[in-house]
Amino acid sequence: MQKIRNIAIIAHVDHGKTTLVDKMMLAGNLLKEQNNDALTLDNNDLERERGITILSKNVSIEYKNTKINIIDTPGHSDFGGEVERVLNMADGCLLLVDAFEGPMPQTRFVLQKALQIGLKPIVVVNKVDKPNCRPEEVHEMVFDLMFSLDATEEQLDFPVIFGSAKNNWMSTDWRTPTEDLTPLLDAILEYIPAPQMLEGTPQMLITSLDYSPYTGRIAIGRVHRGTLTEGANVTLCSRGGGQTKVKIKELHTFEGLGRKRTENVSSGDICAIVGLEKFEIGDTICDFENPEPLPTITIDEPTMSMLFTINDSPFFGKEGKYVTSRHIQERLDKELDKNLALKVSKAPEEDAWTVYGRGVLHLSVLIETMRREGYELQVGQPQVIYKEIDGVRNEPIEELTINVPSDFSSKIIDMVTRRKGEMLSMEAQGDRVNIEFNIPSRGIIGLRTNVLTASAGEAIMAHRFKEYQPYKGDIERRTNGSMVAMESGTAFAYAIDKLQDRGRFFISPQEEVYAGQVVGEHIHDNDLVINVTKSKKLTNMRASGSDDKARIVPPIIFSLEEALEYIKEDEYIEVTPKSMRMRKIILDELERKRANKQTL
Repeated sequence: MQKIRNIAIIAHVDHGKTTLVDKMMLAGNLLKEQNNDALTLDNNDLERERGITILSKNVSIEYKNTKINIIDTPGHSDFGGEVERVLNMADGCLLLVDAFEGPMPQTRFVLQKALQIGLKPIVVVNKVDKPNCRPEEVHEMVFDLMFSLDATEEQLDFPVIFGSAKNNWMSTDWRTPTEDLTPLLDAILEYIPAPQMLEGTPQMLITSLDYSPYTGRIAIGRVHRGTLTEGANVTLCSRGGGQTKVKIKELHTFEGLGRKRTENVSSGDICAIVGLEKFEIGDTICDFENPEPLPTITIDEPTMSMLFTINDSPFFGKEGKYVTSRHIQERLDKELDKNLALKVSKAPEEDAWTVYGRGVLHLSVLIETMRREGYELQVGQPQVIYKEIDGVRNEPIEELTINVPSDFSSKIIDMVTRRKGEMLSMEAQGDRVNIEFNIPSRGIIGLRTNVLTASAGEAIMAHRFKEYQPYKGDIERRTNGSMVAMESGTAFAYAIDKLQDRGRFFISPQEEVYAGQVVGEHIHDNDLVINVTKSKKLTNMRASGSDDKARIVPPIIFSLEEALEYIKEDEYIEVTPKSMRMRKIILDELERKRANKQTL
């Protein structure tokens, strides 16, 4: 019987989690020496660009005849659906914290889930080679955090390892560097409990999915009890209570970065099963004769919704490969297979869907992935999901933490309280302050851009869903109107130059625009229809002063999230593989006026 350890790695964004896993794989002789830039785990382009982990992944290493299954978890609370199910596979966790920053808000979200399940933590204080690091203080901060999350006495008695993953060493004392990661790997074998070997009929909870174009959907999970055998007949118990008789065609275990086919998998190991057709995360695979399902996974409810619709702008189909409603419907169905926290329903409008998710980041990652795959679509303004509880309208409230230089703190507090935020605490950390608020989810939409502007780009902001509370009243959103193009054509520098005193532009000269496209932000609160396609009329008369050069201010370029937070209710974002434009839902100016009169 092979010895096994199952560990999940928990860390805040950018504290070095993925780097650490890479170095552990080096220690397990899985990777040849490689350059430091290429991270093996974050292999999706989006993850590399943003430096965040979105999908959890499994790898395993061999150390002292023990197989260590390492499960990488996302740090963002928007990917809560990923976190919940991943932790169900582990027996212990590595909590990775930066030796200077200490535990951050997003660490708290995953750690809380891990402690509730009863995982045994090992704390790794990383980046102790950085100047001005404070490992001892950070150790104290971690203890206080665990205490405030109601950790048990046994969990509070955690071992601490110090080191630098980037420089490939770990040690029990941060002042004495070692040669490699041995102290950390030894600590995993010593402190993380081996999975319990439960005898009896087989049980396995499906906690994650994979997909192969050849074999279809693959169920991944940890064998809870008994032994699963290739070719055996089993019962699949669904979340809803139904039962189906199925056969295991192939059984794989994780080895290194890949999978290896095997004949049987015993209790405690993580495996992948090929051959089940219809199953969902949270279903149980049990004995053929006497099925006993395991309790299913609870997943946080979505807190935001967004309208997805086909692209019907004048520029549709010019850049994308998949533009029809059938394509978008199929893509959303495929996403539902593996994205747990996502829900989709048909919207009342024609060729449109309402997509529900955990936050703007969660939904924008889906949109960004789709546009990279060649899809064209339009999305509306993110809407918060309200709930009726005892006849009272309730809305989602988030816990918001902003870390900012103390000079900017009063500006930030003012900005958040205007959006119905309540300040809970404020503590100084050197020349920075850490401020905590409770704020309605709809108050966070559009807040990040403003906070970064107000703090000269210095603020670090994180938020996570807390609970539903009674409606807090209206919040003032963007007050400026939009500048809307009057007719289709090419935008000219001459026209933009003459209109610069009316507001700020989002387009550059020589860009193609269409009537109804939002080309800038008006300085006043009403919308302004302008003609940016007007060129200079040439005459044969010369006059002094008529040949001034056009001086154009560079346009504002939005990222997808910023655009989602910026648009108003009567606007869409048109997303294609190469460009992103904001537009009015009703393109024709006269029809827009009629519609506005009717709503008034």
